[in-house]
Amino acid sequence: MFSAESIRIPEKLIKIGRIFSDNGYKSYLVGGAVRDMLRGNPCHDYDIATDASPSQVMEIFRNVIPTGIAHGTVTIHIFGMEIETTTFRTETSYTDGRHPDKVEYAATIEEDLSRRDFTMNAIAAELSTGKITDPFGGQDDIQKNIIRTVGNPLDRFSEDGLRPVRAIRFSGQLGFRIEEKTFAAISEKEVLKKVAGISPERFRDEFCKILQTEKPSDSLRLLEQCGILQIFIPQFSVCRGCLQQDDRGFHEFDVADHILNTCDGAPRENLIVRLAAFFHDIGKPESRTVEMINGAERIHFHGHEQISAEKAKDSMTALKFSNSEIKTVSHLVREHMFHYESSWSDSAVRRFIIRAGTENLENLFLLRLADIYGMHAVPLQENSPSWNLLSELKTRIHNLLEEKSALSIKDMKVNGTQLIEAGIPAGKTMGKILRELFDTITEFPEKNEKETLISLAKKIFREKYSC
Repeated sequence: MFSAESIRIPEKLIKIGRIFSDNGYKSYLVGGAVRDMLRGNPCHDYDIATDASPSQVMEIFRNVIPTGIAHGTVTIHIFGMEIETTTFRTETSYTDGRHPDKVEYAATIEEDLSRRDFTMNAIAAELSTGKITDPFGGQDDIQKNIIRTVGNPLDRFSEDGLRPVRAIRFSGQLGFRIEEKTFAAISEKEVLKKVAGISPERFRDEFCKILQTEKPSDSLRLLEQCGILQIFIPQFSVCRGCLQQDDRGFHEFDVADHILNTCDGAPRENLIVRLAAFFHDIGKPESRTVEMINGAERIHFHGHEQISAEKAKDSMTALKFSNSEIKTVSHLVREHMFHYESSWSDSAVRRFIIRAGTENLENLFLLRLADIYGMHAVPLQENSPSWNLLSELKTRIHNLLEEKSALSIKDMKVNGTQLIEAGIPAGKTMGKILRELFDTITEFPEKNEKETLISLAKKIFREKYSC
């Protein structure tokens, strides 16, 4: 069995430990920080457990914020750090599946650790010495890369409905395997009922952390297998078993696995693109049609990007994403099916830029590369035909942007005030004329001159709108 006697405590935490001990209290580093230190990984967030009550902590430290005082938690601001500090406690039942009905302070660190979720998180290190307290074999589970609950998994999961989601997120983040009985408990009806009771925001936060793991498909498949994904993103379930492979060889996976692989192919640090990757084809089952050509099936998903964008919007709204995130992700999903060819005219490229939005171009290309990866779980090969076409489009976009082409109405060399002075009335007619002028200079950028546009505006008004 793997067992360290102690870990090296950072100097600032040792000083905090001395303040506690000088005032007659015990203090321990607990939770993820201890786990990460034991794994040899850097740590920047620290949680402390102590036998001092919240009021006593507030007495001995100068700057303390009562962030969760009802549950025995305060936050110490010291040495440029914010350290969440909780009094040793035991907990009773969790009627709401989130908060304990009653919090009672405990006498020892061992009692405190007994209420924690997983053995790997139920390890404490004394602040002054770094001495380890590990009553549930957490170090051994860390060594074996195993996630296991402290005690009976049904008991732990029935206390807090977020714990099963956290287990799956930890699995992806740490590369650990969820112990068999622990994972089996997640699929139990009573546990899923507790999970369904957590707020959309709590699931959303864990979902985003899962998407930003090295290989999100691993944890997303676990969410699907145990039934949690169906609770919060039910639109995904019909993607499983929706076949899309035909004689063209574009795909070898069903829609569900293609989506999960696409998430893997998106940049880890870019949450927006990974969200778009998850939703980009979620509308395919609804749009699927089959055509027989020379005795062979040809599968089509015409318009799936529009359906997927709406489903992305609905799902992200339900999960309380920000309006900005919903708008950006649904837009990327809607535009991800562009098909560039070298025959595109410059005006066609300009229209693409305008439709996509200059601020979305980089993410749209990243989504396209992820989508291609998702087809066969293989990255796009450099100098392949698809690679060369994307590179060519990027170059053409760059050149047009360098030319400072008019890419929005505000880029035109005439504005509404000037058109009013030229005799064009304000209102809906003005808006329609501005749009027609913009369409003209998108096709013929050389006409973006003040006098030319005023003359054209007068002509449009005279021929279409004057009585």
